Amino acid sequence: MTQPAQRAARPLWWLGALLAVYLCAPFFASIPQIGQADWAGVDWRTMGSAVGVSVASASVAALVILVGGVPLGYWLARSRARGVALLGFVVQLPLALPPLTSGVLLLFLIGPYSGLGQLFNGTLTDSFTGIVLAETFVAAPFLVVAARSAFAAVDPVYDDVAATLGHRALSRFFRVTLPIAWPAIRAGLALAWLRAFGEFGATVMVAYHPYSLPVYTYVVFGGQGLPAMMPLLLPTLGIAIVCAVLSVYSRGARATPTVSTDNGDELTAFTPAAAAANADNLRLAFAAQRRLGAFTLDVAWQPRTRRLAIIGPSGSGKSLALRIVAGLERNDAGFVSLGATDIGALPPEGRQIGYMPQDYGLFPHMTVAQQLAFPVDADAASARYWLAHLGLDTLTQRLPRQLSFGQRQRVALARALTRHTQLLLFDEPFAALDTPRRRRLQQTLRALQREISAVTVIVTHDPDEAALLADEVLVIEHGRTLQAGPVDEVFARPASLRVAELLGLHNIGTGVVLESGEIETAGGLRLPCRIACESARLAAGTRVMWRVSPRALRATPDGSLEGRLAGVSLRHGDRYVTLELAGDTFDIPAEDAALPHAGALRFEIDPAGVSAWPASHS
Repeated sequence: MTQPAQRAARPLWWLGALLAVYLCAPFFASIPQIGQADWAGVDWRTMGSAVGVSVASASVAALVILVGGVPLGYWLARSRARGVALLGFVVQLPLALPPLTSGVLLLFLIGPYSGLGQLFNGTLTDSFTGIVLAETFVAAPFLVVAARSAFAAVDPVYDDVAATLGHRALSRFFRVTLPIAWPAIRAGLALAWLRAFGEFGATVMVAYHPYSLPVYTYVVFGGQGLPAMMPLLLPTLGIAIVCAVLSVYSRGARATPTVSTDNGDELTAFTPAAAAANADNLRLAFAAQRRLGAFTLDVAWQPRTRRLAIIGPSGSGKSLALRIVAGLERNDAGFVSLGATDIGALPPEGRQIGYMPQDYGLFPHMTVAQQLAFPVDADAASARYWLAHLGLDTLTQRLPRQLSFGQRQRVALARALTRHTQLLLFDEPFAALDTPRRRRLQQTLRALQREISAVTVIVTHDPDEAALLADEVLVIEHGRTLQAGPVDEVFARPASLRVAELLGLHNIGTGVVLESGEIETAGGLRLPCRIACESARLAAGTRVMWRVSPRALRATPDGSLEGRLAGVSLRHGDRYVTLELAGDTFDIPAEDAALPHAGALRFEIDPAGVSAWPASHS
């Protein structure tokens, strides 16, 4: 039975088939003419000369176009200036102009009566040079458009990663950006060459002599008619067929992307290496200020440990802060230091860091072995060590598309570690992964952190990830610091309800200490606080934040608090019941709830499970 989608596609298929028949028909119509062609009247010497002129001039024009078109395409793709946008429009105009019009415009520039023409004594027209100039003008847009599109499609993150691996701008262009864009540029170059080879209109206006093949074909047709055309068309058809065959062969020979299906995320057990002698003195500190439109980042942090995390919601500025530390964004005011070194004064290629974006920034055209050899100061012995240590020694000839996510992460880590980096920066490294793989890779990174002495900074919006991989955490929102400090302290005593929300904490609220030794919440609930308040020396009238341990609240028939069931949730595989008491909500483990199916619910709060601390005035 025909599916609806197939039925809907039929009219489109027939329209496509009709156009295909029309495009193919002239080639089939020419076959009977082979036997009727005037082979005896062919001037083989002149025709051979014309073919040679067209091939040579198209090749020279293609070379000129390549040398100038690739930088122009890159400039048009990466610049946001209005003048550059206008330039991009102008250089594409030859695609829309009739070829004869292009020839007339060229005569205004290089004709025998123009300033340039007189400067060169008229040699720019009716010469091989004139043919090249005409072909370059009409064919260049094919390469420029292809190069512009190719460079625009290259993810800028590759340039960023290459910079953090020690490569300067020119090296990054020739070793990373250009190779990634080259397949599309190569296709544009082939089109430019074919366009130049077949150019007639502009050429006949600028350089009637020496004969190129299109001009010679026009001359012969005017003198001998259609029977003389087939011998002249054969070289053009032959070249076109060869180019088409090479194009098909290139596509067919392209390696089929294969992704490793092994686990790929497991590591052999680490044997902790001795930390560097000065590891205890290696600390990151920074003050980052950056204004981008209506958004302003203004954060400062001087942590005391080496395993760090920056946490915040999307758009909070955490990735921008990391890029400022890496040197990939301008720091309008502030500093970045690592130990006693002011790395903020250095370009990204001089900061001796490892930067890993979300997809790890592996260069798609390089094998694993080439990735590890790419850093400017890559140490071969270190590369061999990390290849073996991270289980990558059997993958050295694979491209990134042939690796699993776990293998890609380990290749990126090994690449950074081959240069003995002292600072590793991770920007949401696990955001795109499913939960099981994310958990495995988090454990992988945690194991690596125990072995190396480098400072690691993880940018994340996952509080569990921050708690696992960091000893200190910086919480930011809207470009401002909400709280910073040791993980245990921040998670135990968040500075505000918003911080508690960002950290995924529950059973937290604000209130005021009463003379009775209780805390009155915003909803009017009174929590026992004598133990916590005396321990924290909180006087009556103090505005505080409070937290109730999930295990401290139990359902009991004789409980002094009355509440109701508000819902059920699942966190990290454990089932929790949400209760509402006097407008405040609490989560308790489902097994501790012992809830009846009907009737009023009574609860009691264990005073030992209540903690309190002064509320922030911010």
